[in-house]
Amino acid sequence: MTDAPQIEIAAHRSLADIDPAEWDACACPEAADGGRPHDPFTTHRFLMALEASGSVGPGTGWEPHYLTARLGGRIVACAPLYAKGHSQGEYVFDHAWAHALEQAGGEYYPKLQVAVPFTPATGRRFLCLPGCEEMGRAALVEGAVRLADGNDLSSLHVTFCTAAEAEAGAEMGLLRRTGQQFHWFDEEYGDFEGFLASLSSRKRKNIRKERREAQAFGGRIVHLTGDEITEEHWEAFWTFYQDTGARKWGRPYLTRDFFRQAQAHLRDDILLILALDEADRPIAGALNLIGREVLYGRYWGCVEDVPFLHFELCYYQAIDWALAHGLARVEAGAQGEHKLARGYMPHPVHSLHWIADPGFRRAVEQFLDAERRAVDEEIEVLTSFGPFRKTKGESE
Repeated sequence: MTDAPQIEIAAHRSLADIDPAEWDACACPEAADGGRPHDPFTTHRFLMALEASGSVGPGTGWEPHYLTARLGGRIVACAPLYAKGHSQGEYVFDHAWAHALEQAGGEYYPKLQVAVPFTPATGRRFLCLPGCEEMGRAALVEGAVRLADGNDLSSLHVTFCTAAEAEAGAEMGLLRRTGQQFHWFDEEYGDFEGFLASLSSRKRKNIRKERREAQAFGGRIVHLTGDEITEEHWEAFWTFYQDTGARKWGRPYLTRDFFRQAQAHLRDDILLILALDEADRPIAGALNLIGREVLYGRYWGCVEDVPFLHFELCYYQAIDWALAHGLARVEAGAQGEHKLARGYMPHPVHSLHWIADPGFRRAVEQFLDAERRAVDEEIEVLTSFGPFRKTKGESE
């Protein structure tokens, strides 16, 4: 009798070393027929665009160590894994943890991160062939923890994973963390007017007022995807992105070459919403990624300040496009309670954490227990303040 084949775990410094078809068979098997992946962020083409453009890699604090799990020579599971020299570009904040460990004489960095860099969008992080989920997920968690522990790293973090992954990870001994974002959900509205009809009178009037003022800038708003997007559009959006990045993060996370990579390899995954002035010059824009059921808002910027244009391009136009294309949800990025009044409701997001030091782990675990209760309460309170009509009999 021969021994059953063993799963082999390997870490790779470059995604170029992994066959795109093998990676995507795990990352987006639903797109094997040429359709859209559930989300484009873990596809080989998206992660490779980050790497090839220098947005991740040497000098960025995001050092790739992509994990693969092979069984009988075939990749059955994989994960986007990075060694991190800081906590920037993650959107699940652990700066206080780093400060606490360093104050106690420990070293928090480097750490390991299973994540899509700069992308606070929920999706699978343990990418497995259909039918290999339990086995593949367990192998990837074990491999990542072994890599962290074997290199005396402080911690391993899995950010913006699915609820199912968070539950499975907790059963494997990882610490579970809950946060919240604001998402818009289509409740069979049909069109934007149908959505407005579901709101309270005051909120409905406010949105109509904001849209009128935003659209009165004297130009037009266009939706571009695929071959409709040109290098000139990317040049304009790079200007927008630099301005926003400099104000929010000190410097932009993505390089200029990422947008060239996007034009070459990702343009069918992208919806670019631009405001053009009377001379057809872009003055503001919002970049979205298109999933099978979700529109993911990612970046916004402008060169002219127009009242409410940010809300129009990022929130209302996104809803318009989602309704027109049969998408069930819009995720408009991290944070922002101002989204609540515009129909985006609080929704939980999940992460998992492994902490090497036992004492520090206990402290983090206690913190997370309290934080989860606080987040649950906050979601409940915010939901009660939502903009929707409380009763069907409320006046129109």
